[in-house]
Amino acid sequence: MIQGIYETHIHVENLETSIDFYENVLGLEKCGYNDERRIAFFWVGKPQEYMLGLWEKPKSEIVNMHFAFRCDKDDILNKSVQFLKSRQLKPYNFLRDGTDKPMVFAWMPAIAIYFNDPDGHCLEFIAILDGKPRPELGIISYEDWTKTIQEST
Repeated sequence: MIQGIYETHIHVENLETSIDFYENVLGLEKCGYNDERRIAFFWVGKPQEYMLGLWEKPKSEIVNMHFAFRCDKDDILNKSVQFLKSRQLKPYNFLRDGTDKPMVFAWMPAIAIYFNDPDGHCLEFIAILDGKPRPELGIISYEDWTKTIQEST
């Protein structure tokens, strides 16, 4: 019966700042706004495919959350870091190698890169990779993932 997640909501301290971020920095399409309720909605992907809601709340009521945007593997590999940096966002990974390169979660497998929104919510660009899950590898670089895949074929 369940086919996916259609909608998620987060709390933000300043609705106008967050609208600007999600609309003008990330390029999402605003599809709803209610000033009285202090909420805005954005389409993620194609219109009516997935929705993100932003609710303005006092800072003391904001809990930092995490969600991921599904992306194309090649965009994550070749465009994501520059996309983020060109918008004054700091990409990060969990490789502990001093780089901001995308990483692979071998247990899925998926390639991902992280960044934060103005309220400190942890956002991610992610793409599922071909190949069998290899949880024993942990989190590795894409280069190490491709070597592993080549060795196993």
